[in-house]
Amino acid sequence: MNRLLPLAVTEAVSRKRGQTLVGPISLRLEGQGITVVIGPNGAGKTSLLSLLHGIARLSSGTVQWACPIEEARHAQAFVFQRPVMLRRSVLENAAYPLRIRGVAKAEARARAADWAEQVGLGALLERPATVLSGGEQQKLALIRALIIEPEVLFLDEPCASLDGRAMREIEEILLAARDRGTRLVMSTHDMGQARRLADEVLFLFRGRIHDSGPAGVFFDGPATPQARAFLRGDIVE
Repeated sequence: MNRLLPLAVTEAVSRKRGQTLVGPISLRLEGQGITVVIGPNGAGKTSLLSLLHGIARLSSGTVQWACPIEEARHAQAFVFQRPVMLRRSVLENAAYPLRIRGVAKAEARARAADWAEQVGLGALLERPATVLSGGEQQKLALIRALIIEPEVLFLDEPCASLDGRAMREIEEILLAARDRGTRLVMSTHDMGQARRLADEVLFLFRGRIHDSGPAGVFFDGPATPQARAFLRGDIVE
């Protein structure tokens, strides 16, 4: 059972310097699986994920988890499109989230090494994280997110600029996390990936949800002209 869910968002708006980045947004996140957020560039995908995670300011409306906010923050994680690597080894990068949570060094390193082995980084434990390839860095970013066993994981374009093989490997990690019970919310510009991974789709346009629903229903027949045009590959503006 996921103690964070359901997540109830009511008329939430995020503004910066007088500009509305996203909103008003109302949605309810519950159950298991993967919610994929899609939409044209500038639609507000990153802003929405940041708002839900709490790293973007809520200007109005409410974002209400099923548990106290501090508990919710401790039980979720975020993977950015361009991961930031600490100037440390792969092993120390992977162990870092556990260390700052008070886990003993030996246990943190052991768990980090196990995760690295699972995602194919086991032979690179002592390599500086900053010299890894893009796909390897994204795997390491996922380790740092998943090693704390989050109940909800947000991912912003986690496979942007990766080649097909690296994308497949990342997707396998995400599906395994879903199967272990982690609730995933991710944005992507790749409609093939959206179709492969999504259990639910949110289509954003001009900062608002224009269409949403189960993945099969959405891809078979989007409800709005903007969503239909987007799936055809037309320019939506």
